[in-house]
Formats: sequence, structure tokens, C-alpha cells
Amino acid sequence: MAASSNSSLSGSSLSSDTEDWLPLLQKQRMMDPEDYQAPIWKSYLYQLQQEAPRPKRIVCPQEMETRPKYYGREFHGMISREYADELLRSAEGSYLIRESQRQPGTHTLALRFGPQTLNYRLFYDGKHFVAEKRFESVHDLVTDALITLYIETKAAEYIARMTANPIYEHLGYTSLLKDKTVHRLSRGCTEPRRVTFVRDEQISSSLVRHTALKDASEKQCSYEKIHNFKVHTFRGPHWCEYCANFMWGLIAQGVRCSDCGLNVHKQCSKLVPSDCQPDLRRIKKVFSCDLTTLVKAHNTTRPMVVDLCIREIELRGMKSEGLYRVSGFSEHVEDVRLAFDRDGEKADISASAYADINIIAGALKLYLRDLPIPVITFDLYSTFIQAAKIPNAESRLEAVHEGLLQLPPAHYETLRYLMAHLKRVTMFEKDNLMTSENLGIVFGPTLMQPPEQNALTTLNDMRQQKLVVQLMIEHEDVLF
Repeated sequence: MAASSNSSLSGSSLSSDTEDWLPLLQKQRMMDPEDYQAPIWKSYLYQLQQEAPRPKRIVCPQEMETRPKYYGREFHGMISREYADELLRSAEGSYLIRESQRQPGTHTLALRFGPQTLNYRLFYDGKHFVAEKRFESVHDLVTDALITLYIETKAAEYIARMTANPIYEHLGYTSLLKDKTVHRLSRGCTEPRRVTFVRDEQISSSLVRHTALKDASEKQCSYEKIHNFKVHTFRGPHWCEYCANFMWGLIAQGVRCSDCGLNVHKQCSKLVPSDCQPDLRRIKKVFSCDLTTLVKAHNTTRPMVVDLCIREIELRGMKSEGLYRVSGFSEHVEDVRLAFDRDGEKADISASAYADINIIAGALKLYLRDLPIPVITFDLYSTFIQAAKIPNAESRLEAVHEGLLQLPPAHYETLRYLMAHLKRVTMFEKDNLMTSENLGIVFGPTLMQPPEQNALTTLNDMRQQKLVVQLMIEHEDVLF
């Protein structure tokens, strides 16, 4: 954006529709009366927006043949900056569009603000814009620009320090929800254990380990989740739920968490703690949903898909030949996916609905494969691959264990539960023919995916992927 001053038209960003007016106030009303504290919204920025200059279009007296079809009579053709300045001196907020003399074919928005005329390069791609925000009309663009310029001029110091005394941590509902969730999760989660691996000289096999457990207080089962903020346009006045200040502008006034509905200024979003409590009403599907988001929305320690599928498989499929290796009919696997997305934990995956246990096993693999962030996360992929390449068995196992301790709590718990299940599957290998190595071949690429999604990388790493899963199955009781 080229302009003749340092003023910005970008504004802030935040959003919320009329139906979502609930966020802060209604969340508090669901609390116990003694916990409720009425928020005090700060009106200063709202008052400034009401005082901002109104746009005034300067109409060209003659019809311009060169006028683009997406501009109106505010287009004055190729005129100089000086002449545009004369036309706009009549009133603050007046504006016009001119064709640039320096770059014919490009257009400039000339806008009167205060004692000067500001010139911005104007673009159109179906919507009008000079920066990030896009508008249906030039009039809306100018309205938003005048609000932003006025507020950022009048309240620059106020805006710079408006995050200094946030209301977020003092309102009560956030800490209350956090305490309830952590308490419930802590009852069912297994805390990662730090383990020391020591060679037992009494036993010849180098893979058999004696374990000594130490406290791992640095790794708590907190299930923290960052907010999933996205720019949003609010209908009607909205206030920031972090600093309690008005979110100014015509569109894209701030950001909203698409998982829990928290509404804040864009600059405030950088200061909000990682305490998102996803709202089930906002979780549109189960498959392809972030693992931590799903378990927090359901207040469970693991995704319900993993629990229900494993429960069904252990009930009637542990002796099924080729379990997890034999594929179920793809259309039926897709039916199971749709059932979970539609019905959640009430999805019917019993034998009466799906007699072939390979369909349930296939649905579990599909769920794990479709996670936006794999169970073994992208940022730890190379850690596990490098661990698998270590020649010494004890050192290799220790490196895998160190990698496990770095996993997010929900990922760790899901992996722990899955490996315990796969260990039980190997106990029936005479019937199902699924050894830990075979299961490693199946689940390696499912649980571990390279961050760059390179086919050659995946092919080269298949041996290490298999070995990592194989080790976790064989040493499940030690590693977790």
C-alpha cells in the first residue's frame, strides 16, 4: 500500500455473528452465582468510532469514458495530485478516485483526513482493497479507513497500553472451566514416566531391560491447547474478551477462536493463554479434527474413536487372521467414518451393524491417518527417525523414550493406549499372524508422517517408521 503519510488502513481484526453474541457473558451466566463477575466494557474507543469523520464522495461533473465499470462517479480520470487536493479541501472525509499520471492504468484513492490529503494505491479483484481488508464498495472502504485513522490518531497511546490490565484472568469463568477440565482429565490419564534403561547382566538378550522409574514432574497431564484464531467480521458492536475494549472498524475488527468462540483484538490474541476449551457445537466433525481439540471438546483423555474401535476389536476380533493388515470394504469403512462424524460416541459399530471386524480396524487406521497433526507430531518426526537409526539397542530405546516425553499430552495418551492394545494383539499372533514387526509395517506410516509430505522421504524412512512402532509395541510396559 503506497500512501503519502504514515497512517494505516489495515485496522485490527476480529469477528462474530449475531447468533454468537454468547461468548463471554453467557459463559459466565452458566457459572455458580458466587463465581459470576459482570464484565465492565470500556467505551472510550466506541465513542471515538462514533465521532469519526463520515465519508463524502466528490462527484466528477462530467461522464468519464475511461471509467472502469466497478467505479462510480467518484472517478475523475487522470488528474494531478494537486488538483485532487483542491477538490478535497471542502470537507474532512471527502474522497475521489483518480488515474495515476505516473503509472497510467493504475488507480489512486485520494482521501481527506485532517489537514492533508492521503493517497493510496487502489486495487480491485472482485472486491476493493488497499491493504489486507477487502470491501464490497469503495464507500465501505473509506468508512473503515476514516474510523481506523481517527482512532489510531486520537488514541495511539491508549491502544499501545490497552493490554496492560486485561480482564481475561479476572473474570472467573476461564479458571473455573480450566480447573474442572484438568480435574476430570487427571483421573483417567497416565502421566508420562521418565525411565532409565540399564543392561541386565543376568540375561543374555540385549533387548531385555531393567527399568528404574524416576519422577517426571516436568511433564504434567495438562492438555493445554492453543486457540485457533481466525479473522472475523462482527455484526454490531463487539468488545474484546481479553482487554474489554471496543473492537473498532467496519469489517475484520478482530479474531475469533473457531474452536471455543473467544473474541479478541488481533494484538490481544498474542497474549491469550493456551487455555482453549473447545465447544462441541463448533466441532463439525470427528475425523480430520485436531486430536487435542477433539479430546478437550469431549472432556476425554483420548479420542472416542480410538476407545470405541479398540473396545470392539478386542471384544470380537483379536483372533481374526491378518487383523489390521487385511483391508475392510472401503465403502463400509467410509460409512463408519460418517457415523462417527454424525453421531459421535453414539455411533453403532457393533457386529449387528458391521460383521466384518476389518471394517472397524480400517476405520481406526483411517482416523489416525487423517489427523491434521499425526499422533507422532510433525516436529518430532525426525527425532524418532534418528532414534531408530541408533545402532546400540539401549541408546535407541532411550532416544525413543525421550521423544515420547516431548509429545503433547493427548498424543502421548493416545499412543500409550494404542500400543497397549497392539501388544495384546501380538499375544494372539498364532491365530491372527500379526507380530510386532507386521504391526509396525502397518502402523508406521499411519502414526508417523514427514512434515514435507515427500513421497521419496516416506519411502526412504519406511524401515525406521516400522522399527519405531515395533519397539513401542515390544517395550510398551517400559516406554510408557
